[in-house]
Amino acid sequence: MGSQALDIPIRLAILEADTPVPGIKAKYQSYGGVFTHMFKRACAALPHPAPLESQLSLSFHNIVNDPTAYPDPETIDAILITGSKYNAFDSDEWIIRLVQFTKRCLEGGRIRVIGVCYGHQIIGRALGAELGRNTRGWEVSVVEHELTEEGKKVLGMEKMSIHQMHRDAVLSFPPGVVQLARTNVCANQAMYIPGRMISVQGHPEFTEEMVREILDMRKYGGIVSDDIYEDGINRVANKQDGVAVAQAFLRFLHG
Repeated sequence: MGSQALDIPIRLAILEADTPVPGIKAKYQSYGGVFTHMFKRACAALPHPAPLESQLSLSFHNIVNDPTAYPDPETIDAILITGSKYNAFDSDEWIIRLVQFTKRCLEGGRIRVIGVCYGHQIIGRALGAELGRNTRGWEVSVVEHELTEEGKKVLGMEKMSIHQMHRDAVLSFPPGVVQLARTNVCANQAMYIPGRMISVQGHPEFTEEMVREILDMRKYGGIVSDDIYEDGINRVANKQDGVAVAQAFLRFLHG
């Protein structure tokens, strides 16, 4: 497991880059609540099940438009950047601030960095990768990924299926990162720098219930076409490995 014993809780700051859709918000309050639910399930499914509190000490920080919401770097061991409806390549003041904070964490070397979907893209931007709309369009619902050899080791499985909900992508691999996963739609599905960062384009924190609501809202809001919606709904209940990915995050944090 590395130098840090699993029974010392890691101080993980969850940087909330958006507010959940109404049903998710009613049940979990914020994306911090959604990731708490993910990590609780991951801890319960460990070979030796453990309470979340023995693994992680979580704090939530809604960083959209509030520069004072960021944690003091001296009081944390790691950050997790959540998904978001916003574009990671835009130049809004709060997005630039998030990229700069992420870059400082990565360059400092002590604070470990996890990114999920939008967070994956923000890490890519902080490391100098190209971001943009994926010419292959939307990727939604449960999608099977091909893992690289390193991906199989780091993620602890031979192949991976997790929820997706994105049209933007990291269009290149920044220097020094290891590719962990790819799909036909998006080559950069997961990146890794040992001891420093791990990120996934998909959503290990999402459940079938959550993705059904998001797909419904995006269909009726005219954001996704009927074809994409139907295809996503047909796969929304498929087996997915979000808990195993969350366990890989735990290993990374404690490694």
